[in-house]
Amino acid sequence: MNEICSNAEHLLNSIFESAGFDVRATGSESELGCMLSIEGSDSGLLLNQGGELLDALQQILNQAYGRSLARGQRIICDADNYRAARESELRAMAEHAARQVRANSSPFVFGPMDASERRVIHLSLANEADLVTESIGEGHARRLRVALK
Repeated sequence: MNEICSNAEHLLNSIFESAGFDVRATGSESELGCMLSIEGSDSGLLLNQGGELLDALQQILNQAYGRSLARGQRIICDADNYRAARESELRAMAEHAARQVRANSSPFVFGPMDASERRVIHLSLANEADLVTESIGEGHARRLRVALK
């Protein structure tokens, strides 16, 4: 594990210890960058409100260490395989949206999503020749629109 990932792991575990959370982060390198796997009896606290706290911790770590990573790499925090389950859910939502657009010939607009979630849907539908995806809106209200070409 590289020094950046090790430092991120140490900072995250310090935050958990200071907050009194019964969780522990373990870092490993992946093709995406630094993966911090979080396990422990309090891991559910990180996943409340759609993983808001998990996302906030990931944001802090990327602000602190992300610039030192290779281009295109990030620090990713995951607890109880939440990220993998969410990605699978987003892919299913993309398939549903594609079916709806084809059946009704009218655009489908998802609710507000962060950039990483929109990216999963964009990539899921990228090879659909009859569909186009686009991000619309600004800031936290940014949404994804799926429509026929």
